[in-house]
Amino acid sequence: MSNEEKKEAPPTTTGRAAKLARPNVLALHPYRCARDDYDSGILLDANENALGPASLPTNSLDPYDNAMELERYPCPYQRTVKQLLCDYRNGKHDDGGAESGIRPENVFCGVGSDEAIDLLIRIFCAPGATNGGGEAILITPPTYGMYKVCANVNDVAIQTVPLTPDFDLQIPEILQAVTPQTKLLFVCSPGNPTAKSIPLSDIRQLASSPAYQGLVIVDEAYIDFSSTPSATSLVSEFDNIVVLQTLSKAFGLAGIRCGFAIGPPDVIQLMNNVKAPYNVNKLTSDAARNALKNTALLEKNVRDVLDQRDVVARQLEGLDFVVKVYPSDSNFLLFRVKQKANELYKTMADRGVVSRFRGRELHCSECIRVTIGTPEENRKFLEMLEKIYGELTK
Repeated sequence: MSNEEKKEAPPTTTGRAAKLARPNVLALHPYRCARDDYDSGILLDANENALGPASLPTNSLDPYDNAMELERYPCPYQRTVKQLLCDYRNGKHDDGGAESGIRPENVFCGVGSDEAIDLLIRIFCAPGATNGGGEAILITPPTYGMYKVCANVNDVAIQTVPLTPDFDLQIPEILQAVTPQTKLLFVCSPGNPTAKSIPLSDIRQLASSPAYQGLVIVDEAYIDFSSTPSATSLVSEFDNIVVLQTLSKAFGLAGIRCGFAIGPPDVIQLMNNVKAPYNVNKLTSDAARNALKNTALLEKNVRDVLDQRDVVARQLEGLDFVVKVYPSDSNFLLFRVKQKANELYKTMADRGVVSRFRGRELHCSECIRVTIGTPEENRKFLEMLEKIYGELTK
């Protein structure tokens, strides 16, 4: 039987992607793996070990259960996972129209959203920054650090237009800063470390501006904690918006490393062309499918996290040494103390309660970022925070 992805004719790269991608990527003949051709029958085509796996996950050892056939390579394109994601995200949109929803050809499935970040930079940005050339990305600090890391690894220039002190985009300044060499504009929403969502009206403004011809990349790792709708609702309307999502945060599956890029089919096809053949393994795929079939538990957990976030925020606001608790659309809080934030964070971590010092980030002096944990973890954090701050400042 022919592989499920082979039945779906890939879109021709003639749209925005064809204008923006590197010429060598457009000319690429993708690696064709065994599972591109056949995925059932007597499979003697991929040099797998037909005798079976040397071991299994711990919970499958006794009784022995190899239902996933781990001796066989996984599906290269994870179409079932993609369809489940589409069903869930489309169900969250109010319009309900099939024509305006996302489809599997809009979805890339990868190793967390970090793989998608790296692939997008490799596909669309020519290297050459160390010699004063090449192309560029634009970021809006304070923001997620991997955009900068991936750009540096790929020798791609980095342009910056900071957020305001209230963590809003400066849209006129962004549109003035972009150049013909700016291929990717990264917007983190909700932001990390800001915890603030960017309105969809801002994303529309960037995507529709004639001043910018590149792709707008909306990183929505924390979107399920936010009341702001996902930018996936814009993907069918714009040919230059790509949305990044992950199962690491609200779905509670950081350990399986599964993420998505959701965008125009021509962009997604290039990502599939460039990715490693079997980037998502069977164990990850199995857990992802189960999670996307059980979104009722996801939504209950999100409600519980948000309830605890309100509790922790109120407690922090009641501490006289906490100067500011920033509003949060995420599963963490960013707050500022009067002094000694780094020492406070470090001492607490050494005693077993670990948060994150963010005081070196723009607009974040003396700030700590704390993830919302279980009620007991949150209680211990607050108790130790007050105790250690008193010790450091007495």
